[in-house]
Amino acid sequence: MIDPRRLRVLRALADHGTVTAAAHALYLSPSAVSQQLAALEAETGHALLERRGRTVRLTAAGTVLARHATEISAQLERAEADLAACSTGLVGEVAVAAFATSITEVVAPAVAALRQRAPQVRVRVKDAEGHASVRLLIDGDVDIAVAVEHRDTLSSGKGQLLYAPLYAEPFDAVLPPGHRLADAPEVNLADLRDDLWITPWPGNPVHEAVLRACEEARFQPRVECLSDDFSAVCALVAVGAGVALVPRSALHGIRPALTPAVRAVSGPGPTRRVFTAVRRGSEGHPLLRLALAELRDRAAALTG
Repeated sequence: MIDPRRLRVLRALADHGTVTAAAHALYLSPSAVSQQLAALEAETGHALLERRGRTVRLTAAGTVLARHATEISAQLERAEADLAACSTGLVGEVAVAAFATSITEVVAPAVAALRQRAPQVRVRVKDAEGHASVRLLIDGDVDIAVAVEHRDTLSSGKGQLLYAPLYAEPFDAVLPPGHRLADAPEVNLADLRDDLWITPWPGNPVHEAVLRACEEARFQPRVECLSDDFSAVCALVAVGAGVALVPRSALHGIRPALTPAVRAVSGPGPTRRVFTAVRRGSEGHPLLRLALAELRDRAAALTG
């Protein structure tokens, strides 16, 4: 009989590509991962790995078994959800990974509401930017991921995760004092083609959204400064270092002195779309349903 714990090791190798990375995700040593994979090969009677020097890759049999491992993992999640549903009380723990703005505007208020509604439910929150929250979810470190739509986030965990839209929000233009468009009711991005720009770092979904919006306005921004902290971005704008596009909710907690001129973007403009993700099979767990419902309620209040 195949040991499902070893299937999890194979799945981790398929997800991460190397024994070392799989070991890190599973909190095991590389030698322990190699031993588990060797035992799995012995159990199945098939060579699952092709070794090339210091690297390994899945054989055809390994690829087939990794695909089954995904389905088995989902079924085990369903079993745990069904057992949890048999419980009469809401007691337990939910772990959520989310990016900083969503923690401030959605996750933290949802935690506060959960404490009132189900005081015996403990919520652990991890700050994870970019697609790191999805990786934490795939690796089993959290139960719910909150992330921004991006090619990296949506391409991760195919077949393993269930995605659902949470909220969408526009970007606003943030302009320095005395900017020629500071008094305009709204800003056309094309009118900012000659300005210096401040954006998050490449790899941050907001960076990609800003570049895509500028490309649609038929110019490439001259990026002068980079920061993933929107307070820092606005501080740099305030001293005249450039202009920026910032998701609207990210401006809520920033001191007015650091946002001297915030203007809506004319036309369709860029939009930040945020989603939740859970591991396939876990969606029926009563604690996850409760937590997701609170996240949706907070998101509706944010954008309503």
